[in-house]
Amino acid sequence: MRENPDPFAGATILASNPPSQGLTYASAGVDIDAGDALVEAIKPLAKSTARPGAAADLGGFGGAFDLKAAGFKDPILVSGTDGVGTKLRLAIDTGIVDTVGIDLVAMCVNDVLAQGAEPLFFLDYFATGKLDPARGAEIVKGIAAGCRLAGCALIGGETAEMPGMYEGEDFDLAGFVVGAAERGNLLPREADMMAGDVLIGLASSGPHSNGYSLVRRVIEHAGLKFDSEAPFAPGRKLGEALLEPTRIYVKSLMPLVRAGKIKGLAHITGGGITENTPRMLPGHLGFEVDYDSFERPAVFRWLENAGGIAESEMRRTFNCGIGMIAAVAAEDADDVLAALKDAGETAAIIGHLTAK
Repeated sequence: MRENPDPFAGATILASNPPSQGLTYASAGVDIDAGDALVEAIKPLAKSTARPGAAADLGGFGGAFDLKAAGFKDPILVSGTDGVGTKLRLAIDTGIVDTVGIDLVAMCVNDVLAQGAEPLFFLDYFATGKLDPARGAEIVKGIAAGCRLAGCALIGGETAEMPGMYEGEDFDLAGFVVGAAERGNLLPREADMMAGDVLIGLASSGPHSNGYSLVRRVIEHAGLKFDSEAPFAPGRKLGEALLEPTRIYVKSLMPLVRAGKIKGLAHITGGGITENTPRMLPGHLGFEVDYDSFERPAVFRWLENAGGIAESEMRRTFNCGIGMIAAVAAEDADDVLAALKDAGETAAIIGHLTAK
């Protein structure tokens, strides 16, 4: 018996309602032209983030950065990645999508800042079911704004149109940042930390990008809509007020880090002050925070009351008004507070380090 080299030879292949002109990527739900249009729309946004070391031009297969041109002599690279979480749900449902890009950048750059690194360049990943170039440009507009606030270059990213993975106008964002610090200048400086060092809290702009699954449950429990007036911000719609972008602390804190005034930084994200502050401390030190020493923004008071949330739950879910904590020597506290005030921050001594 002779083997047939073609398993389909002699077979009749039936096609049900074959497409008259053949299938295309567009007919499968992916519009290459829309992707090209988005790239052209965001090129000026990327160029607006250019800084020494990076031209922030888009279109290549990768982004390059010149550490020497950025002024570094013996750098250590520090990288970070993060997203925006379910705060995106508010952005999608309200149609306000031009600020969550700031949140995306903030969550990444504040993390590498906590290691004492200057954010250098940023890349984003934007995925959606149906690409709308105008809407996509609004999202990237926010990312570019965040990069300018952080002083880092938007040197690349990825836009993925994935029908079947995302429904309707749903989309997702992820961010990636690389920063650098001169060797020996990384934080925390554990060997220098001691009991009695002061903890300085920098005010947040609100919940930042954490706890929004609980926020949405509170909204539902209170019987409110996103277009209702915000109970904690008269004159503003609830959805708009809750989308207040995460504060970026790079430009106010980097000069103090370089001057050696900061021993450690804690970015207060999910887990709140209670779980993030220990991340900057050596094993032999603890900390005490006076929650009455700083003002808790009205949004947190509303969440607590409207949701019947216990104080312990508030402290481990939300930042409660503090977005970053700096550990400094007691004798440097006044100088650090004055510098932060000059940089536009609202800051206060909120606690101190203790011996365990």
